[in-house]
Amino acid sequence: MHVTRNGWRWRAASGLLAFGVVFTPVVRLQAQTVTVQSSSSSSIPSPYQISTPQQSGSGFQGSVVEEKPTDGVLPLSLDDAIQRGLKHNLGYVLSGISVGSVNGSRLQELQNLLPTVDASLKESVQQVNLAAEGLRIPGFPTIIGPFGYTDLRATLNWSLVNIASLQNYLAAKHNFQGAKLSVDDARDMVVLTVGNAYLLVIADKSRVDSAQAQVDTSRVSLDQAVQNHQAGTAPLLDELRARVDYQTQQQTLISAQNQYEKDRIALARVIGLSLEQKFELTDQAPYAALDNVDPDTAVQQALDNRSDLKAQTELVKSAERARSAATAERYPTISFEGDYGVIGTNLSNSHGTGDATGTLSVPVLEEGKLRGDAQQAQAQLETKRAQFSDIHGQISADVRNSILDIRSAQKQVEVSRSNVQLAAEALSEAQQRYAAGVSDNLAVSQAQQSVAQANDQYVSSLYQHNVAKLSLARALGMADKNYKSYVGGK
Repeated sequence: MHVTRNGWRWRAASGLLAFGVVFTPVVRLQAQTVTVQSSSSSSIPSPYQISTPQQSGSGFQGSVVEEKPTDGVLPLSLDDAIQRGLKHNLGYVLSGISVGSVNGSRLQELQNLLPTVDASLKESVQQVNLAAEGLRIPGFPTIIGPFGYTDLRATLNWSLVNIASLQNYLAAKHNFQGAKLSVDDARDMVVLTVGNAYLLVIADKSRVDSAQAQVDTSRVSLDQAVQNHQAGTAPLLDELRARVDYQTQQQTLISAQNQYEKDRIALARVIGLSLEQKFELTDQAPYAALDNVDPDTAVQQALDNRSDLKAQTELVKSAERARSAATAERYPTISFEGDYGVIGTNLSNSHGTGDATGTLSVPVLEEGKLRGDAQQAQAQLETKRAQFSDIHGQISADVRNSILDIRSAQKQVEVSRSNVQLAAEALSEAQQRYAAGVSDNLAVSQAQQSVAQANDQYVSSLYQHNVAKLSLARALGMADKNYKSYVGGK
């Protein structure tokens, strides 16, 4: 068997060795990058204006539901909700899946640096018609065969020197590290998302209770106005005004109950609970002031802890390697290819044969492609650096905004708590004056509206305060481990 190849050529039968260098305009690999998504913002909208899961397209607002509903009412604490979220939340699940995908790309790039061995078994049977080939020899058979051979062979391919492939592998390795760091950041996002949903349901329940209390109070005022009108001590206008107030409070209660049920569904969605599962929250939103937080110290702490910043750092390193890979496409590559096997009429009547080839390849006429690859890799590098700078600045903004929100909400809680007490006293005074016949029920109606507004503001400010503290924990990169100390005070 005679085999001829470029480069080093070796035949086992003859033992001859020859060397040659072939310049071929071939580039082995093109630089590749894998983008790992990371989240940097942790801001939460104002209370009761927050984007609900039904309105948001974020993966963290969905979940993978695997558990079937159980009988009875499931007690659900904040810890239970967060643990369920870390198991079933769609954003976290997809982050874990993306790590496997990025690791697959890393292994593909690694294989380009490792030897590849293939084995084959060939069984060939041939029959040749010489007349069809234009050969007509008198006395020689027109048909030759059938004849055949068996070939059992192993082939080795190995890229011995390829700088571009090496740089591509290092880029994929940094992408893999960035993907794993993005999973850590996703845990903080799950804690923030689930914690916000849990606190929102608590706030909704407080609003429902407040609205129900206002309905009961309005009902008492309506009964009093009806009695006074029937007794002739109050005009019909007082009864009509009281009835309007009562029905208005009923509408508020209906709206609050509807929002409460919708936000319960949203909470179930982010933690992977079946929507048929009945559950009851066991934790309440405490008020605990968070004082003495230095913004500069907190920002530095966040820069040291935030996993999304670390992930973006890995992506910048990956882009730098990809840029080096694009430059390395101009470098020569050295590869080896060889095979060894046995060939004969059958395996029992065969002989060993082999072939070895070494190839040195240098790109010669690919200037447009080489420059294009380099410009694309440079653009990707500059993009990653710009994104890193943006995340760096966004982290500082997240921390400072959260601290400002905490301070503002803390003052609002204190003021709204006082307003609730004052509004309740004003309502009691107005009711007493009306019962004594000193004034009409206009003051009662206005006082009831003030009480409802004060209660709503207190619930809103308490929700704002707790979510702001949870947002600070996420901004510092500590939500997964220290959310309890922030929500419950510090």
